[in-house]
Order: sequence, then C-alpha cells, then structure tokens
Amino acid sequence: MRIAIALDSLGGGGAQKVMLTLAKEFTEMGHEPHFLVMTDNVAFDIPENLPVHVCFAKKDRDFNRFWNLTPAVKKLTEKIHSIEQEVGKFDLFLSNLDKTNRLMVKTKVSPLFVVVHASVEEELTRHAKLGPFAYLKKLQAKKALNGHHLVTVSEGIADEIRQTKRIRPASMRCIYNPFEFVDIDTLSQQPAKGIPDTEYLIHIGRYVKQKRHDILFQAIAKMESQIPVVLLCHNPKKAQKAAKKYGVEHRVIIPGFQPNPFPWIKGAKALVLSSDFEGLPTVLIESLACGTPVVSTDCPHGPSEIMTGELARFLVPRRDPAALARKLDEMLESPPLMEDVDILAKVQAARIAQEYLALVK
Repeated sequence: MRIAIALDSLGGGGAQKVMLTLAKEFTEMGHEPHFLVMTDNVAFDIPENLPVHVCFAKKDRDFNRFWNLTPAVKKLTEKIHSIEQEVGKFDLFLSNLDKTNRLMVKTKVSPLFVVVHASVEEELTRHAKLGPFAYLKKLQAKKALNGHHLVTVSEGIADEIRQTKRIRPASMRCIYNPFEFVDIDTLSQQPAKGIPDTEYLIHIGRYVKQKRHDILFQAIAKMESQIPVVLLCHNPKKAQKAAKKYGVEHRVIIPGFQPNPFPWIKGAKALVLSSDFEGLPTVLIESLACGTPVVSTDCPHGPSEIMTGELARFLVPRRDPAALARKLDEMLESPPLMEDVDILAKVQAARIAQEYLALVK
C-alpha cells in the first residue's frame, strides 16, 4: 500500500515522532509511506528511503490562513495530485494536527482518517484563556472534523468525543501509538554525556503550560527526599528561572533537549509526568519499556490506560503538588514490580501498523 501521512512539519513533537515510528514500520512491512509536510522544518533524522514532500513554500502564508482557506486548499489539492502523478495513487491518507487537518478534510482525498492526538476539551479550555480569537480558531479546527473518519490515540479521547458530542464523526476507533522496543533498548544502552552519577528522577517535556512544570517544582519542594530531578526540555533557561522562583534550583539538573533521551530514562529511579492533559503520553510508555517506573498525574487522557495493575497506585490527581510529592517519595521507598506491564504488548509497532492498514480493508 502507498500511504500519505500529512503533518504541519517534522520540526519535533509527539505526533511527528509517532508518525515516524509508524512510517518506519510500514516500510519494514513492504509498504510505501510518504510524508506530506505543510512546511519545511525538520528536527528528526529521516531515513533516506522515506519520501518527504513539502507542500507550501516558506514564504507562502496561505498555510496559516484562518478565515479563507480556499487558496491553501487549492494549492494542497494540486500538490497531492502532482505527487500522485509522479508516484501513483495513495491507498490511505492519515492527517495529523489542527492546521493540517483543516486543509486535508477539504481536499476531498479518500480514504482519509484524521488522527486525534490530544484531549479536544482540554485544548479548547486552554485556548479560551488565551482570548476569544484563539478559542474560535481552535474551535473551528475541531469542528472541521465533523463527518470525517477519526482515529484517537487513546480510549479516553474517544470517550470524551462521544460524551460531549462537540464533534460528530463519520466513524471513530482507537489505535494506540506505535513503539519499537528493540530500538528503544538499543538506544538506552548507548553512552551519554552528562548523566548524573548519583540517583535522580527525570521529567521530559516541552516547557509549555500543559506540562505544568510549576506543579512539578512545587512537588519537588515538598518531597522528603532531596534526590535531584533531571529536566529534559527545549527551553532550559525558562525552566531554570521557574525552578528558582519555586526555590528548587539547587535540586534540578537541566541539560536541555537530548536527541537520545533513553540512557537518561534508563538511569533514573523514576520518571514523573505532571501534565494537565495528554493524548497517550509517549514518555510514560518509553520509560516503562526502559524498566523505569513512573509517577503521573491522572490527567485526561492516557495515563490510566497505561498505568494499570500495581502501576495504578502511582497515579495522582492533577494540580496537587502535595499528592505528587507523597507519591514520588513512596516510589523511592517502595517501587512497583516491573515484570508485568500490560500496555507494552498493546503498543508494539507491528501490531499498530496492522491496525492502521486494516482501516482500508
């Protein structure tokens, strides 16, 4: 099968990482994935045999249009037609992220499935706080999914869409994100400079409000243990400034973004996630794959689907630094057994790729 994966860009981010893993698995299975990226921004290592088609020039403002999408949709439709004339018809289109979704659903390509990576309601709530224009823009992006086929990356997202009825899809099913555990194991064993030679906790996530570094720092301040916490994020200066604000700058180690975070995860006593919301938090599954236990907010959506059985005792309420601190201390005193982690069998890349291919059978 020839599969088109549409994205804003390959400039970093969870959705991009997920789709790259999926594309690599498609290739290994003998299929032909292509990336349709709206803008030319690449932060990942792209395999040479994975075609990437840039749909809009850097100076082209049509991609970012809000009110009148017609010129951008026309250009994208023509670009897809041009690509298909060169490589052949696509058997499946997978669209990701709001800006791309708003255009792809109007191109009339088929079969098209839109992948929903995060909580719709939480994103709308966050954008409402940014003002009416930001909220309206986000709302229109979500409403654009009406009448289309959706894939959600967690059951929680699917349940939310069914319950709120804000979006009425033509169909909807959950397919978890894919993971290559052999690759993760190999990468986790590579040497890495800067890893502390003492025990430490780790937090990985962009320095954005959703990740709630403020809650993390307040929890660190309330812990009985004085164990240091490594932060892997893209904006270490802002993170350091915030850590100082909460009086924990002496407890955090901020080496910045790491292309290979897995040796850091493997070496940690535990990974902590303090987010307000997620879709299916990749970092929790990656940590469990490295044999590193996790403490997470029970945020919508994903953590409760990942942390089942004995792992569930390390789910904590959102926005509760004291509860997070207690669970981090408990983790250090009494970590869970890591022998049976149910989620790992459900997210193997080969299994997930087959579920995507089955969309068009």
